Amino acid sequence: MTATAPSETLGGPGAATGRVPADRVDDAYDAVARVNRAEVWIGLRERDEVRAEAEVAEGPLAGLLLAVKNNVDVAGLPTTAACPTFATGPAEADAVAVARLRSAGATVIGTTNLDQFATGLVGQRSPYGGVRDARRPAYVSGGSSSGSAVAVALGLADLAIGTDTAGSGRVPAAYQGIVGIKPTLGVVSTEGVVPACRSWDAVTIMARDLATAGAAMGVMAGGPGTRAWPADAPVGAPARPRLAVPDELVAMAPGWAEAFGAAVDQARTAGCAIVPIPFGSFLEAARLLYDGGLVAERHAAVGDFVDTHREDVDPTVGAIIARAGDVRASDMLRDRERLDALKRESLALLTDCDALLVPTAPGQPTRADVAADPVGVNSWVGTYTNFCNLFDLCAVAVPAGEVADQGDGVAQFGVTLLAPAFGDAVVADVAARVRGLGSEGPSDRGTPGDGAVVPPLPWPAAAGLATTELFVVGAHLVGQPLERELRDRGALWCGPARTAAAYALKALDTTPPKPGLVRVGAGGAAIRGEVWRLSVGALGDFLAALPSPMNLGAVDLEDGREVLGFGCDAQSAAGGADITRHGGWKAYLAAR
Repeated sequence: MTATAPSETLGGPGAATGRVPADRVDDAYDAVARVNRAEVWIGLRERDEVRAEAEVAEGPLAGLLLAVKNNVDVAGLPTTAACPTFATGPAEADAVAVARLRSAGATVIGTTNLDQFATGLVGQRSPYGGVRDARRPAYVSGGSSSGSAVAVALGLADLAIGTDTAGSGRVPAAYQGIVGIKPTLGVVSTEGVVPACRSWDAVTIMARDLATAGAAMGVMAGGPGTRAWPADAPVGAPARPRLAVPDELVAMAPGWAEAFGAAVDQARTAGCAIVPIPFGSFLEAARLLYDGGLVAERHAAVGDFVDTHREDVDPTVGAIIARAGDVRASDMLRDRERLDALKRESLALLTDCDALLVPTAPGQPTRADVAADPVGVNSWVGTYTNFCNLFDLCAVAVPAGEVADQGDGVAQFGVTLLAPAFGDAVVADVAARVRGLGSEGPSDRGTPGDGAVVPPLPWPAAAGLATTELFVVGAHLVGQPLERELRDRGALWCGPARTAAAYALKALDTTPPKPGLVRVGAGGAAIRGEVWRLSVGALGDFLAALPSPMNLGAVDLEDGREVLGFGCDAQSAAGGADITRHGGWKAYLAAR
């Protein structure tokens, strides 16, 4: 089965705004003038040019305005990486990530400010000015994707591209109260992106809600040269996901540990099991990124320019990158070996868990805090983000409430869900539950379809992960004994459905009891069941374990779709009691 188009998540062109594109463009530019945040932008395109593009845009993202971090190429605009002399002229072509979003109808409004050369988590290291928090200007916006996050938070753009090596897409998303998706390394092309640490760079997306962010990521990911999805990658999370959490929080600002505790309680309410784990290996790896030999990759990326243009470079950024050039090869190799050991130790702690839940940041510093201690405060901000890409984890950062911060207003608090590589659909699924947005829900929440929220198609299915739909009518229904066989294979519940009026249902003599679906043609009935989605690799594993007399074959649904579904052999069907009149297995069980 082919993946559902992102427009089905967004509701079609312009659905995120409910306006025609021209009006959306005018609203955005009026807001740019009204909020007067010049530090957000490095290059803002002309209004008439953007209007003209938006009015003819077609595709699932049509009607949405896109801001692009200025270390990512946008054709016709200089790529400065927040260093004006670094740009050699307007970019000749869009970065691949930008081109893919544009091809789906998104319209670029401009390029955004950042911590210079994507070196920082605070958003203050830029000659274009430090980007201030959208709500509390005395506080940092978070970086390095600072302008992108604030543009989305202020409603100046619907989507924004960021990059993330140490948390640069997650931290600003948390501080601005928006969603940030940091995908598995390599599934989004980095062609046309100024590298920070090439081995651990990722292109990210930001939006005000999970559905829009996921739809955009489904477009942006995939394509030539990107990392291929494993055939058995999960499509969803179990009914009751097991979430690892740090057994002890460190370095938290006043009130922020309590905010995380409330988020953990919300996860429990959403049906998640909480598993405290030791966190020392994660924290040690986080320190390795900047305090050890791994930082040499920063110099490999832009060191030649920095060494010859120190007068043009932010002093803090210049010192970090220049020092990285002095790292000995033996030190880098030693720290890579240590990183490998920490990765094995840390991932082993997640073996029996579906995801890891952490605070995105331990607190939000003021701009004065950063000015007083630019390196120390920046390192503190990255306490719970720096290890992510080093361990090849995927992540989703989502808002998780507010916290009264130092008696100076209310800070936006956020959490991040992380999982091993290619667990992107799992963290998206769990993030929706933690946000209270619903999902297929645990089996004790009643019959799916009776007010249950059908989850949107996970973005990896639109980005290259091969999936298929499976129609079930008996023991694999939600709440039935074999539901776990699908959950354990990363299947996603997609909602109730009925067959075309051409089937009979037989009660088979099996353990546990299960029905057999038989196509009889004229005179048959519509049988109630459910549709699940799973990867083709997981389907193969499931089919190999399928016991006699069950088999899989094509099933016609009443909405005209043909999907894979359960059947049984003719001999077993002939010996089973006809229960077609009940219309479905659960109704038959209730009648008994």
